[in-house]
Amino acid sequence: MSRLCIIPARGGSKRIPRKNIKFFLGKPIIAYSIEAALQSNLFDEVMVSTDDDEIAEIAKKYGAKIPFLRSTKNADDFATTVDVINEVLQLYNKQKAKVFKTACCIYPTAPFVSEIKLKEAFDLLLKKNFDCVFPVMEFSFPIQRALKKDADNKMTLFQPKHLNSRSQDLEKAYHDSGQFYWFKTKEIVRKGKLWTDNTGVIVIKESEGQDIDTLEDWKLAEIKYKLLHEKENTF
Repeated sequence: MSRLCIIPARGGSKRIPRKNIKFFLGKPIIAYSIEAALQSNLFDEVMVSTDDDEIAEIAKKYGAKIPFLRSTKNADDFATTVDVINEVLQLYNKQKAKVFKTACCIYPTAPFVSEIKLKEAFDLLLKKNFDCVFPVMEFSFPIQRALKKDADNKMTLFQPKHLNSRSQDLEKAYHDSGQFYWFKTKEIVRKGKLWTDNTGVIVIKESEGQDIDTLEDWKLAEIKYKLLHEKENTF
């Protein structure tokens, strides 16, 4: 019945060098994920899967465990999150004789993750008997009105039938916030994917998340984080 937190943090990063341990408002960004997991009191163990000695040392400093290093095979640009999860679960079983019924994969560059959202997602996983639950954000503009352009900059709509549709009449759409995934280990291993036909979501606000792929994203995330916590502290 035990629960595991997996934080995947490989050493290589092309767009933002050393991204997983780059300082975010005063401390390595991975520290936010570790601290949220520990503060939630949801996990029997919080571990970081990494191939990098420096990341391992920083992770241990903030309270995570490094029971083993990640294999070279699953530390390249082509390894998926599910690949890493499977390796971690197999190594725990083989080397530690531990089997976890549920687990949560929290990304190392997700400073907006909070113990409140982790608990909300976990409760939904159990209540609705989902295979997986993760946080999503609403698209700021109706995707039904999305358009594309050709080489001559001529535009066409992906869904021309919505040319004259009112925004308020269109169905809301959401995207993965890129923060964490709660899941039942047996189902994810068996099906080989996180997004199954029995997956649930919780909705977070635009101010509660930010995808971080570029330095511009990083700066925006810091601004949003400060604004979010300034607002929280005013109540």
